[in-house]
Amino acid sequence: MSRTSMFRVLTNKLNKKKFSKWAPHLLTDEQKESRVNFSRNFLRRFQTEQNDFLDRIITGDETWAYSWDPETKWQSAEWRDFDEPRPENVRRKQGTLKVMHVIFFDMNGVILRWPVPIGTTINAQYYKKVLQDKLRPAIRKKRLGLFDSGILFHHDNAPVHTARAVTDVLAGYKRELLEHPRYSPDLAPCDFHLFPKMKEHLRGQQFETEEDIIQVTKVASNKERGQMFLRYCI
Repeated sequence: MSRTSMFRVLTNKLNKKKFSKWAPHLLTDEQKESRVNFSRNFLRRFQTEQNDFLDRIITGDETWAYSWDPETKWQSAEWRDFDEPRPENVRRKQGTLKVMHVIFFDMNGVILRWPVPIGTTINAQYYKKVLQDKLRPAIRKKRLGLFDSGILFHHDNAPVHTARAVTDVLAGYKRELLEHPRYSPDLAPCDFHLFPKMKEHLRGQQFETEEDIIQVTKVASNKERGQMFLRYCI
């Protein structure tokens, strides 16, 4: 039975629906206008430059991978009759062992996946070091010619990303920095698609060591393709 047929049976015949709700940050009028302008500019450039525009984008961010991560609200949702109460699930805490990962990717997939040593703080100086010592060599090795064609670099506007030490390093690249509107994770491929999809492969599993977390995160991130992530921008 196809997925479409199954959905039709559940909704039309059995009168079921799946409960889940996600609420974004409440934006001011100025922040809403910024989102609209960002999206319009992005679409305008894509319509003009087509895939040449998307091929040049490198985007990235940081995320935690835990030794134990419970299922999401959506994953634990149950099919119920419309007149039945919503199911109640106990919120379980994440594991105490965790590893921070800095990940950059483009249309062709992951360029850099860097596990931050436990106890290390991601500040402007450390992020600058990752850009210089890890990302730049990875781009030259995996994306020949990208520096010559011109990189379109994208990350959110977290303080560590907008610090002077970081912007000075990026100024040395032949690159253009794409702006990102505030409080807009749904416009960031990392927050909206990459990290949630990657962590779907990790949820519900127990990992004992830091190395186990690093290895399973590597496998999980390889299962998702960069081309799928950037389609959410257009």
